[in-house]
Amino acid sequence: MPQTVIVLTTFPADRDAEAFAHTLVSERLAACVNVLPAMHSTYRWQGAVETATERQLVIKTEESRLDQLKKRLNELHPYDVPELLVLTVVDGGDRYLRWVAESVEPRLP
Repeated sequence: MPQTVIVLTTFPADRDAEAFAHTLVSERLAACVNVLPAMHSTYRWQGAVETATERQLVIKTEESRLDQLKKRLNELHPYDVPELLVLTVVDGGDRYLRWVAESVEPRLP
């Protein structure tokens, strides 16, 4: 079975995270994107401690789609340096993992 991965990224709360998620799923780069409620983030940026209201996005995909997903995420994301963390799924429901694989399988035009 293909290797399922979870990709994490944050998104500004005042931007359209749902449209971003819809694009990734429509382009078969993600099987599902969870857009979590707004949260407060504290981070270091350009030598200063900053805070922002963001939303966490949890992207389910296959390792084979990562290069294309990373490229598209960097093209669409409003941040100069977007969070992009890849977590390997070590186990899961067979039917769910199969659904993820089928959902991101590239289709011929």
